Amino acid sequence: MVVAEVVELTDQLAEGYDVVVVGGGAAGLNGALMLARARRSVAVIDAGEPRNAPASAAHGLLGRDGISPAELLERGRAEVRGYGGEVVSGEVLAVNSADGGFSVLLADGRSTRARRLLVTTGLVDELPKVPGLRERWGHDVLHCPYCHGWEVRDKAIGVLATGPMSVHQALLFRQWSADIVFFTRTASPLDEQDARKLIARGIRVVAGEVAGIEVTGDRLTGVRLADGTVVAREAVAVASRMVARAGFLADLGLRPQEHPSGMGEHVPADAAGRTAVPGVWVAGNITDLAAQVGGAAAAGAVAAAQINADLVAEEVDRAVVGPFSPESESRICELVAGDRRHGL
Repeated sequence: MVVAEVVELTDQLAEGYDVVVVGGGAAGLNGALMLARARRSVAVIDAGEPRNAPASAAHGLLGRDGISPAELLERGRAEVRGYGGEVVSGEVLAVNSADGGFSVLLADGRSTRARRLLVTTGLVDELPKVPGLRERWGHDVLHCPYCHGWEVRDKAIGVLATGPMSVHQALLFRQWSADIVFFTRTASPLDEQDARKLIARGIRVVAGEVAGIEVTGDRLTGVRLADGTVVAREAVAVASRMVARAGFLADLGLRPQEHPSGMGEHVPADAAGRTAVPGVWVAGNITDLAAQVGGAAAAGAVAAAQINADLVAEEVDRAVVGPFSPESESRICELVAGDRRHGL
């Protein structure tokens, strides 16, 4: 196996950049790669808190399936730097409008300026307050069957009800295992349609509050109910409440909003990542709660292309204002007259 070169983050920031990318995950690094290749000055400011840090591998990523999240980031940083981009260690505290662009203030007092912003800070997974759940998160406590379903195929899986998507989550995990138990916890009683779906797929439903996760050695072995009953399980799926990391955008008037799915909060944007604030784009989990690594990286590339096009348009508009030399004005007249002669 090829081992990625370990690339240390720097603490140096220039006075200004065409684009500052806030967040150094797949979306941010892929966006920075595209921008650097477009010959833009770009800095990635990375707080070093990737959402998938607890996971041992990233899956569903063509050509890199099973790569460790740390190695993926190391490779990405090296590629960005290979085109002249910068990757800087730091946490962004606040962003403000300034001189047609943005001022970016870091928690340690450093600051810089940017003509455009690409925000890819991802989200925070808020888990139910069940003892032992957080400690097993990313190992045998899971949320995404497409990320981890293969690794727990044919195992005894428990699904904890946490919100409106929990029944759907149980039905999805049924694709990977025939042994699924749905724990209703403190949720409202199932409606008839959901009950029929679970029963039809052979999913056992267990009522009662969940008091904790049983672990033997370094292996999840069961789900403990409040009455002391332990239901043997080898993995647990839970839908976290996902909340965008976007507090530092408040001064721009950008605040997370409730996602239509009810799964958490996101920063709304159009299909290309453009937000309601001119000059600010978002990509990855900060706006798309369900995006996996590959989707987040693709969204970063799309947003980067749009940002570069926006900068090009701005530069062309400034250049057109002139003034033009007499020779250039003459050439413009010739070109326009030529077009008219040809009916264009």
